[in-house]
Amino acid sequence: MKEKSMTVFCSVVYCAPFAEITASIMRILGIDPGSETTGWGVIEGDSRRYNLVDCGAVRAATGQKFPARLLRIANALEEIIQRHHPDACAIEDGFLATNVKVTLKLGQVRGVAMLVAERAALEIHEYSPRLVKQTVVGHGSAEKFQVQQMVKRLLSLNSVPEPHDVADALAVAICHFHHASFAKRVLETQSSAKLSDLKLTHLNVRPPARHSARRRISR
Repeated sequence: MKEKSMTVFCSVVYCAPFAEITASIMRILGIDPGSETTGWGVIEGDSRRYNLVDCGAVRAATGQKFPARLLRIANALEEIIQRHHPDACAIEDGFLATNVKVTLKLGQVRGVAMLVAERAALEIHEYSPRLVKQTVVGHGSAEKFQVQQMVKRLLSLNSVPEPHDVADALAVAICHFHHASFAKRVLETQSSAKLSDLKLTHLNVRPPARHSARRRISR
């Protein structure tokens, strides 16, 4: 597979799709919020496998005021949703940074991303960084490079997506894919069990009665 080039359009960095997807069951948009760079990635697949559809990052212009950055992020995410039509949006949950201002700004970026997703009538799911690492790597204290390498392996890529914000966004999407698939299997199992009970009730089938054996006491 050849290396894919990255282009910049309206301050949004796009990675060319790695594979053409023909059959769609679930398409997920993963978002890694950031005040400087917001990563995003779209994956698609069924309960057995998934593939990368597209990915990229929204970069803030040098010296741009924060409100203008929020507007740029909102416009870019709206364009991405209109182009790829995801079924759900998975966003990395906030964390407490050492700098309080950084924490507040990340929260505002997350709010903008959630607003755009809600306006597009997408299901919104939030996952903590620790849960994302636990799901993708296998333990919640994994290093960032380990997450990036697992994203590369799980999506069968030739290289780790750049910048690292893109890999983080894809990791969030993969995390949701696994949890959503598991929840779907659980619901299907429960529905199947309820359907079986309804059929037995309709046929008036009752489980065999249990008769307790009487003990004879000989004198």
